[in-house]
Amino acid sequence: MDYQLVIKFWRKSLEDEAFLATIESELKEALGRAAELDGYDVSPKEINLFALTDDPRHSFRRAKDVLERLGILHGVSAAFRLVGGARFTSIWPLRTARKFTLP
Repeated sequence: MDYQLVIKFWRKSLEDEAFLATIESELKEALGRAAELDGYDVSPKEINLFALTDDPRHSFRRAKDVLERLGILHGVSAAFRLVGGARFTSIWPLRTARKFTLP
């Protein structure tokens, strides 16, 4: 899998972190073989969930359905890069002025 998809959950928009265990299992089911979850990191401002995939836009569309159903899509940003790369391509929200970065 050539790309790393990163889904960023902004902490200020979350009630708590309890959703992480639930969302991982739901995303695994929704993504199927299209992506492989690759862990997450936690910082004071954000939680980043990583997935390896060959088609990051398609994988995010599948993940977006889960995020929307759980009511947390409004507090999410997403981008992808080549595995090992440094430059991100932002894919959510659609009209973002913010540069996507990791802590």
